Amino acid sequence: MAGAVEKYWHIITIGIQNTLVYRVNFLFRAVFGLVPLAAMVLLWQTIYGGQKGGAGSIGNYRLAEMISYYLLVTVVSALTSVTEDDWQIAADIKDGLISQFLLKPVDYLGYRFCLFAAGRLIYSLVALVPVTLFILHYREYFLPPPSPGAFGLFFLSLALTALLQFLMSFTMALLAFWVLEVATFIFILFAFEYLAGGHLFPIDILPPLVVEALFYTPFPYLLYFPISVYMGKVSGPALWQGLCIQAFWVGTAWLLARAVWARGLKHYSAVGG
Repeated sequence: MAGAVEKYWHIITIGIQNTLVYRVNFLFRAVFGLVPLAAMVLLWQTIYGGQKGGAGSIGNYRLAEMISYYLLVTVVSALTSVTEDDWQIAADIKDGLISQFLLKPVDYLGYRFCLFAAGRLIYSLVALVPVTLFILHYREYFLPPPSPGAFGLFFLSLALTALLQFLMSFTMALLAFWVLEVATFIFILFAFEYLAGGHLFPIDILPPLVVEALFYTPFPYLLYFPISVYMGKVSGPALWQGLCIQAFWVGTAWLLARAVWARGLKHYSAVGG
């Protein structure tokens, strides 16, 4: 066990060193990523400003809650989103680079997760300054969690979100065992995540039947659910039920990733002779 921990910790340190090469790119990505966020904040300020006295609510959201939601979208995305990991996995398969992992005592899924964790760590640290300054600018709208307990459970949900994000992207990238180009599948997954996960708007402002249908998929647990935990939109038994469902989707994604990897290796070995 100690040897395995040391081995994967070494992979994380290598990943950190390699990722630091792109720290300037990360900084520009973080800074310019705030531009659409600023536009979204101005849009909702205009929408709420059009109401009588600038008050009222849309769905269950007041103006401060709506802006807090979008600020939290930026934070959660910085900590959990997959950036280029899926493309790199697909390239490893197409270029035959995974052959080296079949000859070494290193689990490829664990190896890629260590690199994903290293990348998220560096990106989050680089984005910390511009994102913090942006949040401070809108601090009057940034609401704190309703309780310390909600704040702690938010981080638990955030960890599950990161695992689910990675495992879904990992599985999608494994389609490179069968197809030459996985870009279409990756973009389809991103489109579903963007709309059904709550990137564009809080999904609970949609009609109840649509919201209920979406919660039969893993997408709300990629973004909307952890933000709802932070904001106190879900609490009590519904909160614990949501965390259990989120953990269920993580377990399902892990089993699916393992199954697709095993089937892909059989196909890969056959192609390689």
